[in-house]
Amino acid sequence: MERHLIFTLQLLELERPLILVLNMMDLAEKSGLEIDVEALERLLGIPVVQTIATRGRGVTRILDKAIELTRKPYTPKTFKYGKEVEERIEKLQSALERIELPYPRRWIAIKLLEKDEEIRRLIGERDPKILELADRLIRELEQIHGHDSSIVIANERAGLANQIALKAVRITKPRKPSLGDRFDQIATHPILGYLLALLFLLGIFLLIFGFGGSIAEFFEEDLSELLRDSWKSLFGASAASELGWSAVEGLLFLLGLAIPYILPLYFLTFLLENWGYLARVSFLMDSLMHKAGVHGKAIIPMILGFGCNVPACLAARIMDTWRERLLTVFMTTLIPCSAVTVVVMGLVGRYLGLGWVIGLYAFTLLMVLLIGSIASRILPGEAIELIMEMPSYKIPNLKVILTMTWFRLKEYFYIAAPLIVVSGIVIKLLELSGILPMISVTLAPITVGWLRLPPETGVILLFGILRKELILAMLASLTGTLDFSSVLSANQMITLSLITIFYIPCIATISTLIRETGVRNALIITVFEISLAIILGGLASRLLILFGVA
Repeated sequence: MERHLIFTLQLLELERPLILVLNMMDLAEKSGLEIDVEALERLLGIPVVQTIATRGRGVTRILDKAIELTRKPYTPKTFKYGKEVEERIEKLQSALERIELPYPRRWIAIKLLEKDEEIRRLIGERDPKILELADRLIRELEQIHGHDSSIVIANERAGLANQIALKAVRITKPRKPSLGDRFDQIATHPILGYLLALLFLLGIFLLIFGFGGSIAEFFEEDLSELLRDSWKSLFGASAASELGWSAVEGLLFLLGLAIPYILPLYFLTFLLENWGYLARVSFLMDSLMHKAGVHGKAIIPMILGFGCNVPACLAARIMDTWRERLLTVFMTTLIPCSAVTVVVMGLVGRYLGLGWVIGLYAFTLLMVLLIGSIASRILPGEAIELIMEMPSYKIPNLKVILTMTWFRLKEYFYIAAPLIVVSGIVIKLLELSGILPMISVTLAPITVGWLRLPPETGVILLFGILRKELILAMLASLTGTLDFSSVLSANQMITLSLITIFYIPCIATISTLIRETGVRNALIITVFEISLAIILGGLASRLLILFGVA
């Protein structure tokens, strides 16, 4: 409660109308916490609403309180710090009176004492003398307390939060260790925790492999053959008919990816997140992330990366320094997203078995840590420690999980369907015009000579930049079959999957990279990953032969 009140106090310093929402009140009651809402409203000077959001309880009251706030004038409450801090805040406030500012003067004074770089730039542009005054007051404050001024302010704010919590919150009954607490002793154990996480990972792969395999077989063999024969009998074998079938085959392939593989992957991921287990995985991975040279919080964007690299790159904004943000974005782009998982499961998982899939993912994670460790030595700076709050375990809300799954699946259909259909038609046009063989011949020294893949894979990898799912869709379109074991050897399936994991991110991720890290860094990351994928693919192809995988 106190940690959340610290953030609330920071928001109140902005002197804007505010509503404090106390969510998960059912868990608070089970823990023996009793919150005096009236006392909290009086102490903070703002409305307080209790909710259980997953059940919809109290949610409409937030809107009611917001409407009430708009109908009456808001008088912000000022929270006083200790004498030494308040004296210096008042001096800065007085100096700030002579310039126009977009924010409250007291808030700016506090941020100056906290050495906020953005506020220092803002004030420096308007009146550099105020910065000189702020620096002098900071030195005085640090001499009195013996700590950095930002720590002094943080301690003062924490003290206020503690006083408020003592007056508004009380424990009605001693909290007994719950089943979740006992499970946590295993989930966060330095040895058992990793074994449990591995068990969950294996369970997810087994469920997807078992559930998806039979359904994928239905789409690949039974339904595909039935529709193909029906299409030919209706429209014949003309060029226009072939183009039309390419579009239908693309949609059929899309369903064959989404239903067997992507749907259960999203559902199981959101199930673990809603339950509260993914936070424990973040905690476990902290030590490994430090070995890779980044903050332990980097695991959060990386976990998101298994779904999609775009939100994962955006999530890297939680990192505390530019160095760690850049490293996290770089490592996140190497994480196999759900689209890559589809390729791996559709090739290696479908035809070679779960053991090879696990091996590929284990190798990928080792490479991510190794590359991150090397990159962290090139970029100056050190990783800092991780402080995170463990959410309580709760019974997963099926409605929430299904809603989140449908939202992501719908997004997948909206983005991937047009690309897969259009790319299938484009490939057929290139094939009919004779351009396709020219592209394959041009890229043959790499695809055939070094990677030992069929010549068609050059075109496949080029189009795969749009969406990684297109790799299998175009492979089906170019080879005229959904039975990939008839056109690729075991060696080629593993090699193509490995290249797909590491080579250039999709176009959406590249655009996000440019926005988040700049054109230069995005170009460096892209060129590095293309080179890495080609090198690893060629080496893997040759090493696999040595181990009898032809």
